[in-house]
Amino acid sequence: MPELGPVAWPPAPIRTERLVLREPEARDRAAVIELLASPEVGTYLGGPQPRDVLERTTPEAPERRPGLFVVDLDGAMIGLVMLTRGTGHLPHAAGRVELGYLFLPQAWGHGYAAEACAAALDWFAGALPGGPVVLATQTANVRSMRLAAKLGFIEGERYEAYGAEQWFGVWSSVTPSG
Repeated sequence: MPELGPVAWPPAPIRTERLVLREPEARDRAAVIELLASPEVGTYLGGPQPRDVLERTTPEAPERRPGLFVVDLDGAMIGLVMLTRGTGHLPHAAGRVELGYLFLPQAWGHGYAAEACAAALDWFAGALPGGPVVLATQTANVRSMRLAAKLGFIEGERYEAYGAEQWFGVWSSVTPSG
């Protein structure tokens, strides 16, 4: 995973009202597999990954990956938030920091994604002031579209990819003056 830039990693755990954003630990392995194998989670991501493959290939101890936060609720992983430098899978994000998030279906509908993503964006704004963050999602993913709006992402464009209409948005901690 590409580096975020000149950012010390890992940061201290980020605490919100209900959640902790922290580095992955070995105890998160089963939840990571459940997350990636979930048909609901995979709906807009090309489908779930095969559980047997995940069981074989997911390491026992996670590697350190700058920008990857486990979202922890009461000591258990409920999701992941990622801030990663664009790698080319999304041409619009190349060289920019992209926000990604995945949550277990049982965590949906409680505001955890908004709380966790807002905390990660606040951390990013402090670590790299003024740096823009981009996000892409299918327009059919209504929950993700609502979350992007709630977080303050502004639509940059819509385009076709992966057989569906995609939405591309930009967020910045810098408020335009005027």
